[in-house]
Amino acid sequence: MTDTDKRDAGPPARPPSPEERQATVERLCAHFARDTLTASELESRLDLAYAARTRNELVVIERDLPDLGVSDTKTVPTPTDAEDRIDPARPAAEQDLLVSIWGSTERKGAWIPPRRLTALTVMGGTELDFREAQFASPEVSVRVVALMGGVDVIVPPGVRVEWAGIALMGGVTTPERLHPPAGDGPLVRITGLVCMGGVDIVERLPGESAKEARKRLRQARKARRKLDSGT
Repeated sequence: MTDTDKRDAGPPARPPSPEERQATVERLCAHFARDTLTASELESRLDLAYAARTRNELVVIERDLPDLGVSDTKTVPTPTDAEDRIDPARPAAEQDLLVSIWGSTERKGAWIPPRRLTALTVMGGTELDFREAQFASPEVSVRVVALMGGVDVIVPPGVRVEWAGIALMGGVTTPERLHPPAGDGPLVRITGLVCMGGVDIVERLPGESAKEARKRLRQARKARRKLDSGT
């Protein structure tokens, strides 16, 4: 090839970064969780994602799939999305109290969490769904008292959760995260007492059911193992 031919060919295509490749893998897993792709289609596209040598090759893999950001509400938030959730100008209450005795209470949708929230659950259930919550402060303190009752806490990717309570004859589960959330995203700090009850903290995408979340995580774990092994 002459020097003129090299100039006409333009700059060489840049290879995808590990972050770009992983993002493609995670979107493919999200499509599979919503039944946009079958298991065999997912496997074949994952193979293409691992083998892609340019960014354009990654783009082609998803070209015929629906846009997750427009046609589906179950999108994977980016760290920027998490930062945008925090707006100090929002009129948040300093504190609030939720009481569930032989009953159930929930907070979900586009709600504004107070800076300090206490959830008392006695032989009942409480659900705190932060997936569409709009935070007025970078940290929300949640104090739970669960006596023979359960508290479900649902957070989206990008929202951090810390448990610093006590469990007596009870259990606390924390979310499995394939990637740690951004350090500047909202923080939900949970304290309190669980006695003969449970606190279940899970990570799910907006609009995603528990079944879809389990399905997505299984495929994401499998894809991550394959990516780490380089096969």
